[in-house]
Amino acid sequence: MEPYSKAIARFLLDLSFEAIPPEVIEKTKLLLLDTMGNALAASTMDFGQMVLEVASVLGGPQESRLIGTAGKRAAANAVLANGTLAHGLDYDDTLEEAIVHTGCSGAITALAVGEQLGATGRRVLEATVAGIEVMCKVGLVAPGKFHARGFHPTALCATFGAAAACGKLYGLEPAEWLNAFGICGSQSSGIIEYLSDGSWTKRLHPGWAAHAGVIAVLLAQRGFRGPATVFEGPHGFYRSFAGENGFRLEQLSELGKTWEISRIAFKSYPCGSISHPYMDCALRLREKHSIRGDQIEEIVCRTAEGPVHRLWEPLKEKQHPSSSYGAKFSLPYSIAVMLVRGRAGLEEFSDEAIRDTEVLAIAEKVGYELDATIDYPRHFSGHVKVKLKNGTVLEENQPYPRGGLEFPLPPQEIEEKF
Repeated sequence: MEPYSKAIARFLLDLSFEAIPPEVIEKTKLLLLDTMGNALAASTMDFGQMVLEVASVLGGPQESRLIGTAGKRAAANAVLANGTLAHGLDYDDTLEEAIVHTGCSGAITALAVGEQLGATGRRVLEATVAGIEVMCKVGLVAPGKFHARGFHPTALCATFGAAAACGKLYGLEPAEWLNAFGICGSQSSGIIEYLSDGSWTKRLHPGWAAHAGVIAVLLAQRGFRGPATVFEGPHGFYRSFAGENGFRLEQLSELGKTWEISRIAFKSYPCGSISHPYMDCALRLREKHSIRGDQIEEIVCRTAEGPVHRLWEPLKEKQHPSSSYGAKFSLPYSIAVMLVRGRAGLEEFSDEAIRDTEVLAIAEKVGYELDATIDYPRHFSGHVKVKLKNGTVLEENQPYPRGGLEFPLPPQEIEEKF
């Protein structure tokens, strides 16, 4: 049996702009717009300024724009900064089930390398599709398993997506593709310990992955060798990061047959995507019932077990997030801010907002119960039940997040995010 890296290489070699369905091209354009909006917004913020400064120091030829500046640096260094910017607000796209953010690696790399090579817009779109589709399929092989072992799926899968986007523009040969992906397997990394204190390493993950993907392509072009069995081998990517078994490796052979870009969800709120349907439920309860904090006895939400260690526990910390970035991964806070303010934009995840005593008083009343019937991570669903002090019970459910295939955001709403 041929290695799976060869199946991916064949997809990339055969992929042409004309073979991509028109609806996928249109969705990719929106994704590029959303990605650039995220990056530009983040370029004005403290973490954005830091990573842009580091990319400037790293230097290299004037190949690719550092987003939000007049400067250019080597493409590999530009994507380090730009990928971090595009993901840093946690306002960027997500593919359910794989739980990966895609534009911050695939689109960012296609834009930077396309600029470096003077590629046409059609070629940049083609490379963006290549990178995102590969990244998504790599993630879909082991849904939920990376998070369960303490890894960030975007950080792991984005390296392959960035290499696919970069290599498509460079026109890699078949053997070079195998080596590039083999090299990617040894550069994939990214743990989720940031959850313990709300620190910033998650922001860096796609930028670092994009940097590694470009480096993998440059090395492969020069004959540097990587293992062809990087995906399925006994010491390969999946066994190392996802455990011993249960992988759907056949997903990698589905490239070009099913298009994952069609299923990617755009975010309505700048926080963890699993929180969004819960926040929509809280907003509807607020709009329908005008609930006040002093009326609430308790709030209970049903959840699958998978997200608990990221969005619910430790519960006291989630009810009182110690940092504005940590608040993005707190369901008690996110639900409370919707009930109090009726919105959740960038301002609601600021250092000032997380000290709002009215919001925190409600967050203290938010808890959860496990529901084994929730089909996570295939779908991100939401449920909020509010018990009032007078005994009234108010409840809302939402089976899908807004912004995905089942509940798409209007293009105008995506344009207005920033």
